[in-house]
Amino acid sequence: MSESKVISVEDLATSEAKWVKLKKCTYTDPTGKERPWEFAERPTRASSGIDAVAILALLRSESNAFPPSTIIIEQFRPPVGHYVIELPAGLIGEGETPEDAAIRELEEETGFQAGGVVETSPLLVCDPGMTNANMKLITVDVPFSDKLEIPAQKLDPGEFITVRIVELAKLRAEFKEYEKKGFVIDARLDHLASGFELAEKLRR
Repeated sequence: MSESKVISVEDLATSEAKWVKLKKCTYTDPTGKERPWEFAERPTRASSGIDAVAILALLRSESNAFPPSTIIIEQFRPPVGHYVIELPAGLIGEGETPEDAAIRELEEETGFQAGGVVETSPLLVCDPGMTNANMKLITVDVPFSDKLEIPAQKLDPGEFITVRIVELAKLRAEFKEYEKKGFVIDARLDHLASGFELAEKLRR
């Protein structure tokens, strides 16, 4: 199978857009002066007010057959024209909780089944100067009695996602290798790795 690539880019009228809308708003600054701003929004937001979830899966062996690890994915992202290293993620469906969406998306994208939810983040924004898109980070427990087993993905037609299992302690080193190959790292994932690395340094 050949690699994905962008073959053309053209302007898109807002009336034709399905996943993203361009908006112009007017706001008042602290002096009371009115100012304009442009931003993109998701028209798919459910009534919960939350667009999406990202999933931090904690893979662990109850017999210590492998070190604590997590799941990252490789996926081509047309807006940046590169393959991107990300956490598993997905949109929240109508009537779905963020936790339910995380468990569903994890199984669909990676095949792994969460044993339970460890933590749900506050509401997060990723690029608030550009878009009103928001999300929650859901940390889930994926326990194994012994050795790590890789399940089959349950991807929808048109989804092309490569799953990678990485030791938590080796995330940053893995990113450096990906960068050499021309991959781009999702900022949220890099921030996570930075926090883990800093915590380890402070612990020592």
